[in-house]
Amino acid sequence: MTSILVLNGPNLNLLGTRQPDVYGSVTLPDVEEMCETHGKSLGMKISCLQSNHEGVLIDAIHAAKGSHAGIVLNAGAFTHTSVALMDAIASVELPVVEVHLSNIHAREAFRHKSFIAPVALGQIAGFGATGYLLALDALSAHLGRGRGA
Repeated sequence: MTSILVLNGPNLNLLGTRQPDVYGSVTLPDVEEMCETHGKSLGMKISCLQSNHEGVLIDAIHAAKGSHAGIVLNAGAFTHTSVALMDAIASVELPVVEVHLSNIHAREAFRHKSFIAPVALGQIAGFGATGYLLALDALSAHLGRGRGA
């Protein structure tokens, strides 16, 4: 079974209560359960991690090499600031799909720049929690395991 890491960055532990008009009412445990269920249908084992600390996210990306076939990453605000996350992704040479609950390109100008996008397989933004499932579908197709393969 293909192993995929679903990695969530700062403030995503507050999903469901933080700005529900922007991020929706789905909680992080809901998102993780959705990913695990959908991943299983695609023949994937899903491991989930959330941290508000950049170094923890970098360590998780490094550890993914050799133990996961790909990463779904919602880096939260670090998307727009972290060269270190970008470098970590580039260094492990794993396919990464960048996910955002909101459409970052329709929001404040500072959110339009992603340091993750140049090293990601692709970016999914604006579809709420469904974006995670779309990211798993994209990884499955990229890895030759399912839809679109």
